[in-house]
Amino acid sequence: MSPLLLYTLVYHTFVFSHGQTNSISASSCILQGLFEPSFLANGHFMIGGLFPLHYRVEMSYWNYTQKPSAARCLGFHPRAFRWAQTMRFAVEEINQNRNLLPNFTLGYEIYDSCATHVGGQRAILAALNGPEEAQSAMCSGTAPLLVVIGDSGSSQSIVVSGTLNQQVRMYIIFTHFQISYFSTCSCLSDRKKYPTFFRVIPSDDYQVKAITRLLLQFGWKWVGMIAEDDDYGRYALQGLLREFRNIGVCLAYYEMIPKVYNQRRIHEILRVMKQSTAKVVIAFAGEGELYPLLKEYMDQNITGIQWIASEAWVTASIFTGSHFYPFLGGTIGFSVRQGKIPGLKDYLLTVNPLRHPKNALVQELWGVLYGLYVDTSNLRLSYCVYKAVYAIAYSLHNLISCEPGKGPFQNSSCADPANLYPWQVGLLYQYLQEVSFIISGEEVNFDEKGDSVPSYDLINWQRDTSGKIQFINVGMFDGAKDAGKELFIKEDAIQVLVSVCSDSCTPGSRKAVRRGEPLCCFDCVPCDDGKISNQTDSVDCTPCPEDYWSNTARTECIPKAVEFLTHDAMGLTLTVISVVGACLTAAILLVFIRHRNTPIVRVNNSELSFFILLSLILCFLCALLFIGEPTVWSCMLRHTAFSITFSLCISCILGKTLVVLAAFTATRPGNNIMKWLGPKQQRVIIFACTLVQVLICSVWLIAAPPFPFKNTQYSRSKIILECSVGSDWAFWSVLGYIGLLACLCFVLAFLARKLPGNFNEAKYITFSILIFCAVWLAFIPAYVSSPGKFTVAVEIFAILASSFGLLLCLFAPKCYIILLKPQKNTKQHIMGKIHYLQRVTHPYISGTHTLCVIHTLCGSLNSMSLDCGRKPEHPEETHKDSGRTCKFHTE
Repeated sequence: MSPLLLYTLVYHTFVFSHGQTNSISASSCILQGLFEPSFLANGHFMIGGLFPLHYRVEMSYWNYTQKPSAARCLGFHPRAFRWAQTMRFAVEEINQNRNLLPNFTLGYEIYDSCATHVGGQRAILAALNGPEEAQSAMCSGTAPLLVVIGDSGSSQSIVVSGTLNQQVRMYIIFTHFQISYFSTCSCLSDRKKYPTFFRVIPSDDYQVKAITRLLLQFGWKWVGMIAEDDDYGRYALQGLLREFRNIGVCLAYYEMIPKVYNQRRIHEILRVMKQSTAKVVIAFAGEGELYPLLKEYMDQNITGIQWIASEAWVTASIFTGSHFYPFLGGTIGFSVRQGKIPGLKDYLLTVNPLRHPKNALVQELWGVLYGLYVDTSNLRLSYCVYKAVYAIAYSLHNLISCEPGKGPFQNSSCADPANLYPWQVGLLYQYLQEVSFIISGEEVNFDEKGDSVPSYDLINWQRDTSGKIQFINVGMFDGAKDAGKELFIKEDAIQVLVSVCSDSCTPGSRKAVRRGEPLCCFDCVPCDDGKISNQTDSVDCTPCPEDYWSNTARTECIPKAVEFLTHDAMGLTLTVISVVGACLTAAILLVFIRHRNTPIVRVNNSELSFFILLSLILCFLCALLFIGEPTVWSCMLRHTAFSITFSLCISCILGKTLVVLAAFTATRPGNNIMKWLGPKQQRVIIFACTLVQVLICSVWLIAAPPFPFKNTQYSRSKIILECSVGSDWAFWSVLGYIGLLACLCFVLAFLARKLPGNFNEAKYITFSILIFCAVWLAFIPAYVSSPGKFTVAVEIFAILASSFGLLLCLFAPKCYIILLKPQKNTKQHIMGKIHYLQRVTHPYISGTHTLCVIHTLCGSLNSMSLDCGRKPEHPEETHKDSGRTCKFHTE
């Protein structure tokens, strides 16, 4: 608290207390200081006016031994002087209006508050006590003052309102009311603290909202703030911080401008501004406090700042000079709505030294910027003063227009305008609260907090043709409209800077806050796969639904690509190979049928060969079931058809292998194994081996059949449509059974591979089964590790590779002889090669002869033994050997 303020508070406290104790005994009052009004006019109803006709105070010297001299107000304020003259003009206009307050006049007392708390308190006390000494016991009372218009600054208005309310609580005088034309602090809306305060200018709560909408409109997320060190600045700062938390704007710094000029502090504020990366600065201060800062700002040649001005200085004429434009050009801010006051300019021209030769303020006016004083093209605060005077006039008019019997007082009586009692004047509050009138096309009223309708013009500082700054209206803010529609801007008429700590994150990315820095300082991180952000500056990325995936830009979810083995390049290739394999097998079958009576066909058991070829055709064709979109039926047919046809094929090969092995084993004397491997027995073996696989597949289809399945686990970006086996146990049982048959066939064929014969088929069976087993052993790891449709392709490849292996190994040599070497397709060629095994002495053949074995395998014939040393006496010789008939063919 400044020494002058402390002294004034102590001084007036003493005066009040001393006056109370001595008012009864004293017959006269003595003024403790002379503080005459700047302008005075008597009337039936007196109105006080407080205006900052000067914008700074010069402190007097204090030695604490004698009474200090009065503080001097310096720095004439022509703009505020125009406000005061507007009040005088409005009062005189109302007094001349016969329809408003007929037979009554308004009077005024206008005081200079010097834009300080102390000056405001001195002014209100002077207005309440009256300008003259009185020789009466009633001199401890007050002047007949009803309402005070003022003060300009919020801090001054708080002091004035506190003084008025204090007197109400002490029951010294009756209630007075206050209407401010320029005090915007939101704190003044508190009816408990300031019950008699009204204002014709919107609260800073609305201005704060308007500024935050402006920041959002231009994308300013990184701003600094400068405010004057009083209630106006501090409450504005609190309101902005509260709004910033809701909209994601960050405050880079905030600095307070001292009420008393301090050069060192000004330099500190400018140093912070230069070091900060924030290019937008919000300034909540009056022009008097801001001028020293901006002057030093210009002296240091600081540029590149986008200023956002509060209503206190956005239309200040002191900054319109051409030398301000390089530093303040482009400034934008909200001002109270502009209005028109007909006749005001002519009235202002009458205020001159000739008309007021003794008024020091008028003399001072003509020594400064007189042209700015008479400029009425952009009336804003003058218009607010004008509305305040008319609000008082209409309230008083409603008070005196009371009809007897309908009044608000006892017995429905009305107040006597010529003799208002204190308790009657107190009801003026109700009239002020309910007043509503139209002036210059605008409706004026107050809400329950005493605030007026929130409406602002958006002002932009632009250069005119002469190089000076011109205040251009580029939009408006109407707080009465719905949320989101309050702000209207002519954006094509504005040029603004960009001020962000970090550039906005585009759709497809999210914000990642930097540790230890404000929320507006962040990095942009691309959304992960499967997540999107379709808004700018998204805080987080939204996961896509299960069947959707993010596009390349990560801005929208698109249906996942469904992948299965279709008839594309790979699918068509496998299809062609499968069809070619089936056709080739069918062609071989036709060749065998046509040459079914030739030795090469008969020697290989033609019936089993036909079964093998038919099953191989089915094996090739079942591969086609794996190509295309999986369905319920195709999934069930795929594995069951494959397993049964392969089981049939391997079972036939197993039967052929048993016959080969048994044929050579049957050459030994006493071995009658062939009677158990006749054609009927072979069919039974094939049927039984295939039936086991059929039973396994039947149980599989009944218990847990394969079904179409959307696999989203293997690849997150696509849906792999595949056939789930239903039961892993059943699937591997089917493959295991085929493997068991193949292994058994391989072992038997391997044992018979070195048996004699011109056409020993066991060698080819061994090699074919070896290829079959190798293919399916390689299939297992490839099947498990292959992704998506390649899993199905691997299975088809295994089917085709194993089928071709069996087909070529078993039937290519035979087809070669049938088609290309028909001279070898004879009985003599097949039986012509003799293998000398041993020399034996046979009891039924005289002498010692070499025993030979001829591999015939013609149909169901067994191997024969004959004496290679002599030609038999008969074409056919037989003998009984343990019940077995042996025949010796000699050709």
